Amino acid sequence: MTRKSKFHLIIINSIFILCFFLTTNCGIYKPADARKIDPNVHERVKKNIEEGRGFRAMGGNKNKSGGTFEFASSNAMWRASIDLLDFTPLSNVDYSGGIIITDWFSDESSSIDESLKLTVKFLSNEIRADGINVIIHKKTCEEKNKCVIKKIDSTLAGEIKLAILKEAAILSQEDIEKNKEPYEMPGVFKRENWFPQP
Repeated sequence: MTRKSKFHLIIINSIFILCFFLTTNCGIYKPADARKIDPNVHERVKKNIEEGRGFRAMGGNKNKSGGTFEFASSNAMWRASIDLLDFTPLSNVDYSGGIIITDWFSDESSSIDESLKLTVKFLSNEIRADGINVIIHKKTCEEKNKCVIKKIDSTLAGEIKLAILKEAAILSQEDIEKNKEPYEMPGVFKRENWFPQP
């Protein structure tokens, strides 16, 4: 057996071994059940990213200390929410997850031991009423360690949502005005270049 044929035999054996590992249930390849997989590719991508199984090319998978906060400054809804909730400490702020949760806060002048917590969920990057959801929880304490927490439905959630939408619209308009620059038509499109004067 020549040296060249030994090399070909090694390559063929390697391919067979690789195919064996890929087709068995050793964890490398798992066949998917078509009944359980959403045919919509965008929904699959969204689900994978929510479960932390996403992969992004061009360095997007690197662990950066800032996460994906580089996009937050351009999102008017996000900026408006942060601006309007600056009166209370924030316990969880996750731009990539689209959620802001405040810490428990209360009115200092109130005699009742009640605290509120706000949760703002972003459902869209667009400035629209169905792109944001505001949830309010109330904690009432009778004694030191005896507290009741419940979700409340009040007009306050709607007022906060409306205030965020108004502020976001203002910020978005300011961005448009700031980025307006005079535009000069390139020379090739000017009429005098098409029809030179005699």
